[in-house]
Amino acid sequence: MTITLLVLAAIMAVIVWWLLRQTVNVSPWVEQQSIGDGHDAGAVPLHPVKLGLGVFLAVATSLFVLLISAYFMRMMATDWIDLTVPRGLWLNTGALILASVAMQSSVAAARRGQGDAVRIGLMAAGGFSFLFLLGQLWAWQQLNAAGYYATANPANAFFYLLTAMHGLHLLGGLYVWCRTTAKVWRGIEVAKVRLSVELCTVYWHFLLLVWLVLFALLSYPTPFALHR
Repeated sequence: MTITLLVLAAIMAVIVWWLLRQTVNVSPWVEQQSIGDGHDAGAVPLHPVKLGLGVFLAVATSLFVLLISAYFMRMMATDWIDLTVPRGLWLNTGALILASVAMQSSVAAARRGQGDAVRIGLMAAGGFSFLFLLGQLWAWQQLNAAGYYATANPANAFFYLLTAMHGLHLLGGLYVWCRTTAKVWRGIEVAKVRLSVELCTVYWHFLLLVWLVLFALLSYPTPFALHR
């Protein structure tokens, strides 16, 4: 299991590096290529950056599935003691939902060519995302203050591991968000950043879905622990 996770992590690192290079540096940003230049006017080729994001999301999903599988296997041990998660995670979840909604509003504005609305949506999405990360760190601080150390119990260790992995994925997305937002604020045409906004929106929706699964997993007692 450990070797598999390390291999997947290495693959994810390579894909993230490639995706960031393509997303940030490739110009033009959108699929405004002349359809008439191709031999088949009815065929719309898949943008390589979108393909890269799809591969990355598939690998990231595999990683989280493996971690969740390890979680379920480990909870069957007799030393497993359920962790009571801080109530602040509900607020963090709300912040990430709002970030995803704001990102969706940005991509809708980008498709309409509304630069001001794109800026507002991106700033709101980034603000709520940073708020989510700060809330996660605050939850960690609360648990440590209450004596729930990672080494004290396997349930504690999995909580820190799962939330840390999700947070790292969000930090990676915020890097692309920062580059995209900077371009928008410099006055670059909305059409030239539309693809980047679309990719960020897909990624934020993915992170929200993953977090909702993790939050549900961590928030409720395991049936194995209830019967011990």
